[in-house]
Amino acid sequence: MNTSRNMTSLPNTEDASLARASAQELSSLLAKMPQADRAQVRLDGHDLILPRQALALLRDVLSQMAQGNAVTIVPTHAELTTQEAANILNVSRPYLIKLLDEGKIPYHKVNKHRRIRFEALMEYKCQQDTESAAALDELARQAQELDMGY
Repeated sequence: MNTSRNMTSLPNTEDASLARASAQELSSLLAKMPQADRAQVRLDGHDLILPRQALALLRDVLSQMAQGNAVTIVPTHAELTTQEAANILNVSRPYLIKLLDEGKIPYHKVNKHRRIRFEALMEYKCQQDTESAAALDELARQAQELDMGY
């Protein structure tokens, strides 16, 4: 029986509910046993030993699924195409190319194609998120100062 499934599809209600319960249980277990560096998991009659990092990652994946989000796992050393990077930043590909050409995100070329390291893209995204949060804080401060009702 072929049970392949597009991993980028959104979880249905039943899957989200199961993910929520599993994430809560796993989170609770990890909190109760902070010194545990591995766990034994039984899957279809087979015992597996998983490192703590894998359990924490699984908890995070389950938490996202519980919120109804699709999840993609990308190794930090992965190289992305310009379209993949644009999708992650939720910007157009031409806008991403502009960022690359301005030197805001480092890249290299493979033949004539640009490649962006996932790690570099996430550094840029984190920087942008920090700047956006600071700008919002400043706007909120100004609104309060001007007694705008916010």
